[in-house]
Order: sequence, then structure tokens, then C-alpha cells
Amino acid sequence: MTPGEPGEGRTPQADPGLPVTVSITRLVDPARIPEVTRWVQAGVNLANRYPGFLGSGWVRASRDSLEWHMLYRFADERLLAAWENSDDRQRWLELGRDLVVESRVEKRTGIEGWFDVPRAAPASASPPRWKQATSIWLGFFPVNLVFTLLVTAFVPGWADLPTLAKVLATTLVLTPVMTYWVLPAVTRLLRSWLLRSR
Repeated sequence: MTPGEPGEGRTPQADPGLPVTVSITRLVDPARIPEVTRWVQAGVNLANRYPGFLGSGWVRASRDSLEWHMLYRFADERLLAAWENSDDRQRWLELGRDLVVESRVEKRTGIEGWFDVPRAAPASASPPRWKQATSIWLGFFPVNLVFTLLVTAFVPGWADLPTLAKVLATTLVLTPVMTYWVLPAVTRLLRSWLLRSR
């Protein structure tokens, strides 16, 4: 959701080389929601200019909730640090000093960061496993189908390769595609459904 946070509390550093998802919980004055929305979007627009930015989004637990749960993701800890230590981010944070009542920040690596809800969030906001599985399938099925059609049509001898070789090649290609592009896009598109109250 948004890149950075006034007065953010730090958690232990994420593993280098893995995608890092930063989750933030903010309490927002309901009278200032339009200002906060503009400020958040300005931060997203800034972060999007930095290498390794993989996406962001935000949700509220309910229509009347003052808690905003925000996520943003970078390809690894080094690229995240470049954004977090940038002058652009510091100036942006300064503009939001009076907008945020309270914040909590957590960093997580891997795909689970897109599904897990920050500890401050209500338990009802956590997506059930079947929704997580559905989201992964919705991304994986079309990507796998397109990959299979392409390699079958354009890679000579693909059909004659041993099953192990085909599965190995498929997973080597599709795992980073899913991790860096497809899953972040799918979970961003489905976030309101994923976190809808059960």
C-alpha cells in the first residue's frame, strides 16, 4: 500500500535477495481521508519510479474503520533500502506527518506477505486458505497455459523431452514470473475480495 510511514517501527531486516513486502497499519482521522488518500497515492507514484518496486495497495477493515492496512513490495532488501533511504521518501514522509495518527510496520519475504494481514488487523480480515488458493490458481493457470502453448509451438522437440525435463524447465521459468509479476498483480486486483469479512 504505501511506501513508508511517519514514525515507523522497525522489525528485523528481511533476508537479502528475496522479495520484501512491507505491511503498514495506520489510524486515519475520518475528516482527513481525502487528504490521506492523495498523500498515499503520491507516495505510491514516487516509489513506482524506483527500481525493484513490485506494487502496492490498501484496504480498510470496514467502511467505517479508521484503520488502514497498506502493503508495498520491492524485489529485494537492497532495492527496498534504496527507496527507504531516498530523499524523495523523506520529503514525502514530511508531508504526511500530521495526517497519520499511529502506525505499525512489518517486513515479510516471499509470497505470504501479500496474504498475511498485519498483527494489528482484526482476525476477520485474514483471507481464508481457499481464497488464497483460488488467487494462486487464477494467476497460475493462464500463465502455465500460455507457456505450454508457446513452447509446444516454438521449441523444436519439446514434446519429445522427458517429463522431468519439461516440468523442470516450466517451473524454472514460471516461478519467478509468478513471484515477481503475476501474484502481486492478482492479489492487488482481488484484495478487496480476499479481505472481505467472512
